[in-house]
Amino acid sequence: MRTAITASAHSFLPPTVTFSEILTNIADTLCGYPLFFTLIGGGLILFISSGMVSLWRLPHAIAALKSGKSSDSGNISSVQALASVVAATVGMGNIAGVAIAIAMGGPGAVFWMWVSALVGMCTKYHEGVLAIKYRSRTADGKFTGGPMHIITQGLGNNWRWLAVTFAVAGMFGTLCIMNANQLTEALAGTAASAGLTLPDFWLRLAIGLAIAAIVSAVVVGGVKRIARVATVMVPFMVGAYFLMVLFIIITHIGELPAALASIFTHAFDLSAGWGALAGVAIIGARRAALVNDAGVGTASLMHSTSANRTPVREGLVAMLGPAIDSGFVCTLTSLAILLGADFTSGETQGLTLALNAFSNTIPAGNYMLTAIVTCFALSSMFTYSFYGTTCATYLFGKKRARLYTYAYILSLVVFAVVPLGVAVGFCDLFYALMAFPTMFTLLMLRKQVSAETRSYFKKVPATPVFQQSTN
Repeated sequence: MRTAITASAHSFLPPTVTFSEILTNIADTLCGYPLFFTLIGGGLILFISSGMVSLWRLPHAIAALKSGKSSDSGNISSVQALASVVAATVGMGNIAGVAIAIAMGGPGAVFWMWVSALVGMCTKYHEGVLAIKYRSRTADGKFTGGPMHIITQGLGNNWRWLAVTFAVAGMFGTLCIMNANQLTEALAGTAASAGLTLPDFWLRLAIGLAIAAIVSAVVVGGVKRIARVATVMVPFMVGAYFLMVLFIIITHIGELPAALASIFTHAFDLSAGWGALAGVAIIGARRAALVNDAGVGTASLMHSTSANRTPVREGLVAMLGPAIDSGFVCTLTSLAILLGADFTSGETQGLTLALNAFSNTIPAGNYMLTAIVTCFALSSMFTYSFYGTTCATYLFGKKRARLYTYAYILSLVVFAVVPLGVAVGFCDLFYALMAFPTMFTLLMLRKQVSAETRSYFKKVPATPVFQQSTN
């Protein structure tokens, strides 16, 4: 009888749950709707409270790119900061992520990506303004900043625990685990299809070592080398991607009007009810929000190093980031998929769907896209190394932070060859823990940003002049 009762009792106990499953469930929960509503909902508040700055001040943002670099040679220019931020955000999400959004939400998801990009531009504007307003100088005279400094200087030392929370999360949330693993997967697949026969482990190890070697050659040189490489690399890779999609558009010009029309008709399609419409909107907006990193705080880490001394002008430059990655690059991917792939087939593997689109429309298009993906992924690794090292410097000092840089490079090899497992959930969790403190701080300091904005635009012409200016 005791045995029977014990067995019966055990039948009602929950099954054993591993630590990996618990961590993954927590990360999935936080990175789901809580993170989405934090980034999009908070971004909408900033959009409205700023007087829709990302919409009305776009000409001034473009003019701000013409601003000359300060004589302060210890830091980078605003344009270099923007290029470095875009280098981080233009990655696999702009290709695989967009493909997934269209597969799940149809062409209408693209429209809501644009809306999300507009909101993200306003969030990045606030990050750029506060990055310059609240930053510090290091012992060697260079600028440093980011959410840690914005929190302690803007909100006060009583909030230092929140700054530490961001810095700890930043060290782990900016590890390029997914990029290293998925880039290795793509390159290994391409090598195999080209006839290269090598055991999977050794092939992935070789690729991982090559990735680590390239990244280390850039990131060990610090922020100025990262910025110089990004300033050359970003225009090249975005331009090359544009030419590829332009070829698809020209060779499918007759289908272009219908593809563009489908974006708008499906964005407001009520045939399946309001619930379906809301689902499409959330899919598109959420994908764009996760692509451009607006509200995560990473952009202010880079923009704080700018030689620019005017907060609003840095904010104007910063807000161009989402326009480039979530706006322009994501639109290129969308058009390629709408014109060249069967996104209704049920295929939800984003990179596979994108590769099919390019291979169907361009001779050797899958190999060309793999090359672009490689550039996108590597550029992300360069800048994310700086983000993590900056957070480590805040916590442990500059000397010990160098150890983080070396550990970051080593992690690229490790995650190129091992299964992702718990690591992805681990990084996703810390990614969310970066966003929550950042958005909280931006919302708390939004009135200070508005005051800076009013003061700045009292001194500048209503219509921007596209010419060189000084700091």
